Amino acid sequence: MRPTERFSGRAEDYARSRPGYPPAAIDLLAARCGLSASTVVADIGSGTGLLTAPLLERAAQVFAVEPNAEMRAAAEARLGGGARFRSVNGTAEATTLAPLSVDLIVVGQALHWFDVPRARREALRIIRPGGCGALLWNERPVDPGPFLADYEALLLRRAAEYAQIKARRAEEGSMREFLGDGMERASFPNQQTLDFEGLKGRLLSSSYAPEPGHPHFQPLLAELHALFCRHERGGQVMFPYQTLVYFAPLVP
Repeated sequence: MRPTERFSGRAEDYARSRPGYPPAAIDLLAARCGLSASTVVADIGSGTGLLTAPLLERAAQVFAVEPNAEMRAAAEARLGGGARFRSVNGTAEATTLAPLSVDLIVVGQALHWFDVPRARREALRIIRPGGCGALLWNERPVDPGPFLADYEALLLRRAAEYAQIKARRAEEGSMREFLGDGMERASFPNQQTLDFEGLKGRLLSSSYAPEPGHPHFQPLLAELHALFCRHERGGQVMFPYQTLVYFAPLVP
């Protein structure tokens, strides 16, 4: 399956159940990457608009560049009424944006799907002099705790692609290739509080999750429910994250 098709059928769960980004991460973009009321931003691989939404509160305009039609439609349904929001059918390697048209390029949870050398060439084509790039990731914390340890073990048992995709995700070599040698990193705590339906949606929003009809689909949901019952307090579990922000001036 092509990367641009991997989230077809998952947009509703993605929009409803994936975590957003903490205000401190957006504050960092303002303090270190020039995000302001005059900034034009390209959110590349923007999905359902989870990162686009807080950027729209700070920027002059946000181009949400997303190749998957279902994900793009979900973002348009959520954000399309604003004059500063522009939905773009494009890819990281071919955004369709004009040369030297944006001040800040952001990528939320998507760089591992890019052809990084081609995406960097495209970023350098559309970025204005002095512009920056930032890559944001909601990753599991180093010390996951009992709930996340059990959740991880479930994914390793029932989601065949999980280990491979996890290893590719926040891989610093690819990020440095995209951002350049000036890359810096910051980290912020983040979390979700989920009931069982929210936890199920969080899992099924992942590209590696088995889909209905797969032999592991029903066993996965049964084991997920048992896991939830072991760890829930008041009908909810807390899903912790570490939000990582990698950023640098984008220069040839």
